[in-house]
Amino acid sequence: MVDKVSKKELQRHHKHLEGIKKEVGKVIVGQHGVINCLLRSLLANGHVFVEGVPGIAKTLLIKTLAQVTGCKFNRIQFTVDLLPTDITGITSYNEKKGFYVVKGPIFSNFVIADEINRAPAKTQSALLESMAERQVTIGKRTFKLEEPFFVMATQNPIETTGTYPLPEAQVDRFLFKVMMDYPSIDEEEEVLGKNINLRNFEDFGIKSVTSPKEILAMQRFVKKIYLKDNIRRYIVAIVEATRDPKKYGIKLGRYVEWGASPRASIGLFIGAKTEALLNNRAFVTPQHVKDVAYDVLRHRLLLNYEGQAEQIKSDDIITEILSKVPVP
Repeated sequence: MVDKVSKKELQRHHKHLEGIKKEVGKVIVGQHGVINCLLRSLLANGHVFVEGVPGIAKTLLIKTLAQVTGCKFNRIQFTVDLLPTDITGITSYNEKKGFYVVKGPIFSNFVIADEINRAPAKTQSALLESMAERQVTIGKRTFKLEEPFFVMATQNPIETTGTYPLPEAQVDRFLFKVMMDYPSIDEEEEVLGKNINLRNFEDFGIKSVTSPKEILAMQRFVKKIYLKDNIRRYIVAIVEATRDPKKYGIKLGRYVEWGASPRASIGLFIGAKTEALLNNRAFVTPQHVKDVAYDVLRHRLLLNYEGQAEQIKSDDIITEILSKVPVP
């Protein structure tokens, strides 16, 4: 299945990941599921879409993760007047220097696109093109983005005034969509003593426990995680159940207008491998697939008008799918 060298490499990478989580925990209270999702997305060389109310440490989380991994970090606050060039950069002119390029904030390892739905589609597309192509064209020159390159876009679910919802095809570009919820009572009590308003970020003593080079090595290693043919068929069956729910007896399937695309199958495939690495396993199990299914599928199930009227949640449909599709 895996040789001894791979097992040693597995242990080394898992140790790094545990170190990352421990350091992030110095600043971020709770939110273990969200932290795992960010790490999975980073390992899979993907991007993540986070939905959550203001004030639950979305920006602080990605800033902390960047610090721990030794990566550069930029934050872009999306507003209605934000232009594509405010993200990518511009070509400028100086009498002495001539034409030269001023690179935008997209040139970083970690980028947080804060409240991405507040900018119009043209500006959103500038970010999403960079995510997909891993390159930026400014004027007549094309620049490769730094590696690793990781985008976390956020959306506030409680305000719709002055927003531009992302088209489904654009949301589909994100590997995962994660819902960031309120902390528990005990966690919130802990937040009161650790919150960033009372202390400087430097006071937390965050150490860089890995490096961009090590992250790239982990991304390469994830591809080597063993995945059996029957797990492959299980992944395809889960995605097929979103398109043909009657075949699997999915009662809530009547609320699905469009099922998931093959990009969802790819997301489950690579996502399950990253989950295996996070659990110190050199092979994928059906449970690893289930553990990433919600984050991969929730933004890829498009509900019909009846489903929207009944306020059916994608997560409820995914739960039924996972309970009905036979586990190998």
